[in-house]
Amino acid sequence: MARIKPQSGILDIAPYQGGQSQIAGRSDVVKLSSNENPFGPSERARAAFAATAAALHLYPSTDHAALRAAIGEVHGVDPARVICGAGSDEVIAFLCNAYAGPGDEVIHTEHGFAMYRISALAAGATPVEVPERDRTVDVDAILAACTDRTRLVFVANPANPTGTMISAEDTARLADGLPDQALLVLDGAYAECVEGFDGGAAVVEGRENVVMTRTFSKIYGLGGLRIGWGYGPAEVIDVLNRVRGPFNLSRAQLDTAEAAVRDVAYTEKCCAENARLRDWLVVELNAAGVPTDPSFANFVLPRFRDRAEAEACDDFLKSEGLIVRRVAGYKLPDALRISVGDEAACRRVIEAITRFREAADARAV
Repeated sequence: MARIKPQSGILDIAPYQGGQSQIAGRSDVVKLSSNENPFGPSERARAAFAATAAALHLYPSTDHAALRAAIGEVHGVDPARVICGAGSDEVIAFLCNAYAGPGDEVIHTEHGFAMYRISALAAGATPVEVPERDRTVDVDAILAACTDRTRLVFVANPANPTGTMISAEDTARLADGLPDQALLVLDGAYAECVEGFDGGAAVVEGRENVVMTRTFSKIYGLGGLRIGWGYGPAEVIDVLNRVRGPFNLSRAQLDTAEAAVRDVAYTEKCCAENARLRDWLVVELNAAGVPTDPSFANFVLPRFRDRAEAEACDDFLKSEGLIVRRVAGYKLPDALRISVGDEAACRRVIEAITRFREAADARAV
C-alpha cells in the first residue's frame, strides 16, 4: 500500500474548514460565520423544493436548460454560455481541471478564497499567491506575477473575506493585460450585494479570456443545496461541459434554483436589508474603536489590535452565543469576519463587541 500515492500536490491541501455552527451548552446561538442569508430562501423556492419530492425516482435533466434559461432572463446573459455546478466551487474545479495541470501556474491573491489554491493543487498545478494592497486586489501586482506558465487568474469581486472591491475599469485592465494563454476568472459570489453590479458579465462580453462564476448559496439562501453557475466564452463553456458529470445537479437543485432566481422581488428585498444592516455594522464597529473597511458583500471584517485581541473577542462572542469566523488562515490574524444577520443579531453583536472593547480599554489603563 505504501507504493500507492496520490497525485502530486494533493497532500499539500489543507482540508477546507466550514464555519462553526454550534456552541456546547447553548440553545440561543446565532451563527454569523458562513455568510448565509439570515432570511433563508423565498417562499417560491421552498415550494419548488417541496414539489420535487414526488419525482425523486426520476433522473434530472442533463443540460439544465430550464435553469440556464431563467438565469439568462434575469441576468441578461446568453443561456447557451451558462454552465451550472454544485456550487460555484464545482465550476472553479472544472476550470482548474480543464485548463491547468503539472507545470502550470494558477494565480490567486493574498487573502483570496481558499478553494482557488485547493482546486489548483488538486489539478496538479502550482498556486501562486500575489500580495494585495490594503486588503484589496492589486491589479498591477497580478500582472507582474504573470509568466508564460500562468493559465488561470482567480479574483473574487467583491472579495471574501475582506469585502473589498475593484472597479470595472481595473477589472477590464486586468483582463486585457493577461498573457494570451491565461483565463481570468471573476468570482461573483457576492455580486448581488452590490446595487447595479453585473458580477463581471460586461467584462466577459467581447473577450475570449474571461469567465464569471456565481452562486445561489448567498443572497438566494440556498447554501444547503449547493448550486452555482458560470458564464463565459462559448468555447470555454463547451470545454467545461466535457468534464462536467451529466447529472451533477439534482432535480431538487435545478427546480429550486430556477424558482429562486425568478423571484426577483424577494432577492431585491434581501439585498436592501443586507445593505442597510451591513453599512450600520461598519459605522457602529468603527465607533466602538474597531477599524472596519466599507464592505460590498454580506459580511464585515473588523480588525483588532493584534491576533490575541481578535481571538479573545471571538472567545467572548462565543460566550455570548455568537459565532463569527476567525480568518488567520486567510492571512488576517488580527481580524474577524462577521456575517450580516437580521437586525436582532446585528444589534446583539455590536452590543457584545462594544462591551468587550470597553473592558479591554479599561484593563489597559
